[in-house]
Amino acid sequence: MKEIVEYTDYRKFIQDYYDERKRCSAFTWREFAQKAGFTSPIYLKYVCEGKKNLSVGSAGSVANAMGLIGFEYEYFVLMVSYAHAKNDEAKRSAFEERCALAMAHKVRVLGNEEFDYFKSWKNPVIRELAAHMPGAKPLEIARACKPKISAAEVSETLDFLVKSKLLKKDKSGNYCQTDKSVSMGSVDAVPVAARDMQRQMGDFAVKALDLPLSERDMSGITMGLTRRAYERIKKELADCRRRIVAIASEDDDTEQVYRLNLQLFPMSEVIGGLHENEPNSAARVMDKEFGK
Repeated sequence: MKEIVEYTDYRKFIQDYYDERKRCSAFTWREFAQKAGFTSPIYLKYVCEGKKNLSVGSAGSVANAMGLIGFEYEYFVLMVSYAHAKNDEAKRSAFEERCALAMAHKVRVLGNEEFDYFKSWKNPVIRELAAHMPGAKPLEIARACKPKISAAEVSETLDFLVKSKLLKKDKSGNYCQTDKSVSMGSVDAVPVAARDMQRQMGDFAVKALDLPLSERDMSGITMGLTRRAYERIKKELADCRRRIVAIASEDDDTEQVYRLNLQLFPMSEVIGGLHENEPNSAARVMDKEFGK
């Protein structure tokens, strides 16, 4: 499913949300409608088909039912408001408000030509540090990095980020971000460079196990899954990432740079088929590890 800022029609967004949920689970229009507070089990289906209109007053309930928070919640409500605008002036006002909101909270998805960004962990870390350390020299930024790097490496990275238009300098010589956050986009499209970034961050995560519990949060679950359960968990992880980005975008200030890794990977080969009498939809939790 596309980012919400790529939609202009709230009906299309609702339909795509439903189709995505339906693809990975037994999600129904009835369940969706009940979650949004409608008595008619097919009301939202009729909305998507253009037979019914979603009121501005109900937009928030539908947004909540889809798990939207922060700017995504506001953006969805504005899409509904735009659809209800009665004249050109009202439509222009609603459209401009939606655009302003998107620009203030947008997530930039890089194109193939910019994937050099993902070749080194230094790029995203320094991109965050430089924007929140006004007046800092390369040596100061280098000392703030974990692990430590040289001032020359910081200078080289800053030059790359400015050239790639991921950072820009203001009149005072301070750096600011051109976008609030940067996304790899679809995992299926991530090239070798992005996988290298994930390997680097994975190595750092292992080393972070030695940090005090007050500075890091790690947990793990070892599970037996069916393919259906795996696809549903992937969808939950994608939704979780989206909500986390929205939460991080709510604050303009930064106190420390963090990395969040979400990892789901096989620990066995495919078993030759479910045992007879085993529930087909079961996800059997075999072992849990928390806060270790």
